[in-house]
Formats: sequence, structure tokens, C-alpha cells
Amino acid sequence: MFATDEAMQWWRDAKFGLFIHWGPASIGGGDISWCRLGPERIGDHQHVAEPKIPALVYDNFYRQFNPALFDAREWVSIAQSAGMKYLVLTAKHHDGFCLWDTRLTNHKITADDCPFKRDIVGELAEACHETGMKFGIYYSARDWYHPDYLTEHHDRYLAFYHAQLLELLCNYGKVDMLWFDHIGGSLSKWDPDIVLKMARRLQPGILINNRLHISVKEGRDEKYQGDFDTPEQDLGKYRTDRAWESCLCLVCGVWSYKPGGKMMSLDECIAALLSCAGGDGNLLLNTGPMPDGRIEPRQAERLAQVGGWLGKYGDAVYGTRGGPLRPGNWGVSTRRGRTIHLFVADPKITTITLPDIPARVTSCRSLLGGHASVDSSSGSVRITLQQPTQTPYSAIVALDLDRDADFEASEPKAS
Repeated sequence: MFATDEAMQWWRDAKFGLFIHWGPASIGGGDISWCRLGPERIGDHQHVAEPKIPALVYDNFYRQFNPALFDAREWVSIAQSAGMKYLVLTAKHHDGFCLWDTRLTNHKITADDCPFKRDIVGELAEACHETGMKFGIYYSARDWYHPDYLTEHHDRYLAFYHAQLLELLCNYGKVDMLWFDHIGGSLSKWDPDIVLKMARRLQPGILINNRLHISVKEGRDEKYQGDFDTPEQDLGKYRTDRAWESCLCLVCGVWSYKPGGKMMSLDECIAALLSCAGGDGNLLLNTGPMPDGRIEPRQAERLAQVGGWLGKYGDAVYGTRGGPLRPGNWGVSTRRGRTIHLFVADPKITTITLPDIPARVTSCRSLLGGHASVDSSSGSVRITLQQPTQTPYSAIVALDLDRDADFEASEPKAS
């Protein structure tokens, strides 16, 4: 069961989304779930992040969790200022804490002993719906807090898991994406058909990622590959026959709030976005909000800087497909209709010779200043650049063709 091409179109056009990993773990300053030390990681083999926090301490952070400065509309505004078109929130991570008013556990944001007592999922869903921001929910089937997870009573956990998804799919209006994470234990312990049928029936047009039935030990059954792949902390490779989305951390190497963590530079953010767009994928860039409910000001500023760049050059990114030219050290390309955009990576490049393409170049424009000209008198198409000094991509060249750029071509030669 897969989404239709029509349902996928908005997502392919969007190119750029905001991932949000958040919860009481932000109090400890360690990576969400992974810094929790406990015996509950049955069937899992992942690392333990620094700082290492005993489960008894970690699991009680929620009693101190009072993000009084949380403002869902402000979060959406920050995402919009970055030029992002969709947002995905971790409703429940592997630690089992729920950011919505679930009736199935008291390990939740609205618990009597949690000082905040507001439904984060509900407020953020409402803010997204008000502004037209597409809204996605991350849900971890792994649950190191639940007493029945991967035990002899795992059937009781499955019932809990399905009932929680039913709440999320029924109680928050339109849900555009369901973003799963890897499951633990044997594939035989899970019943993905129930989840797929429920999600497709309750939320027509919903997009589902490829991790619904990926085990940390056993791989997956290919029939549950979902609508798009999810390379993590890595830039996806050029691929036009299968949708994909790279998920990266704005604060390098950590998903949730880490005070003083090293942050991606503006150049690195733009380079990552263009690498994804040129490879025919999307970028889901993560932020870990602070314990007080704010997105860290320096992260908000960086996102706004990316949005400023997209405000100038986003027409070469949004609504495009990757290619038709293969990426390489020279840079990447995007295409829409009869136009190809070349993003040239090296300021020392002065000429680009296109491979043989089934089209004629009718015009050539430089979008970053400088100058670009095209010469096809010798039989090959040669573009000459006089580049301004800019980073991370030193030139953006728009090539207009005499036909749609709905073809694929090899990597151009640059010198």
C-alpha cells in the first residue's frame, strides 16, 4: 500500500522540512532516549550517548518539565522563516514519553505530576493547520519504558501501539506524514499491515516513511518500504526512481537540545539542501528545542539565514526535480519544465561542458552576479563563467531549453 503520485507531489515540491526532537530529555542535555541508561533495550544494539543518565533519573525529568515559553505558532513561524514547507514532531521517542494527551499511559505531557499539562501535538497541529504548514508525526514503535515491550507479553504492547496511533490519526485533524523509526526485535513480533491499513483509511493521502518495518537486527520486508527512504545523518545519493529524504541535525551529531553544541554553518546548511535537491531528494533538518519551550535563538537565527537565501534563489529549488545532470565535484543541477539550474560548487571553475543532451540551449543566465555565456558552435555545449566570490555555491546558472528537461544525462566536465 503506497501513496499515489498525486499525494507525493506536494512533498516532492516542498524540498525542505523541519524535524523536531523534544521532550523532558532536554533537561538533561543529552541525546533524546539514547542517553538513558537502562536494561530495557531488548532487541536493540545502538550506542549510549553522552551524558549517560540513569533510567530512574531520566524517566522522572517530566516531573520538572515546564516549558512555559513554548509557543506553537512561534515554532511554525521559525520554520516558515527558514523556507520550510512541512514539519515533523516526535510525538513519542524510544523513551516512551508522549507529547499528547494519550489515554493509554500516564507517562505523558498532561500527567498530573507534569507541571506543564498542555497537549503539544494538539497545539502544534493547530498552528500548522492555521498557516498551511504540512504537519507530520514521528512515532517510535520502540518503547524502552513500556513494561510489555518485546517481552512474552508483547501482544499487549502491540495493542497499546495500535491504540496510540489511532489517537494520533483521529484526534488532530489532517496528518500529512507518519514518520516511523526502526523497530526492535524480530520482524515476526510486528504486524505492519494493521498500521498501514489504519493510516491509509483514516488519513487519505498520508505519506509514510520506510521505517515502519525495518528491524535494527533483521532488515525489513520490502513490501513495507513505504513512500520514501530516510538516509540519516548522511546526504542521499542521486536517485530519481525512488523518493528519499535526508534527515540531518542542525546541531551536529545530536537530535535533541545540547547546550553549546557545534552548529552547522549557513554554508553547510545550504550545501546540504542543494545536495538533496540536486539528488532528487528532500532535506529534513532537525532542531532540538530548549527545556523552556523555545527553539534556541542561535538555531532560529541560522534557520532564518537559510530562509533569506531561499527568498532570493528558492525558485531554483522548490518545485524542481533533481538533475538532469549527474552531481559531481562540479556541483548539482535541478530541473523544472524547460529550465535547468546549475549550482556550481567551485569558484575556480570557469567552463562547464555539458554531456550530449537531447535538447538545445536557447539562453543562459547567471543568478548570483558575474556572467555566464553559452557556446554550442563546436557541436558541444560549453558554458563560460565569470564567477563572483560567493559560497557555498559560487554560481547559479539557469539554462533554458527548447524542450522539457525530462531526461537524464551524465556528469558534465568542468575546468
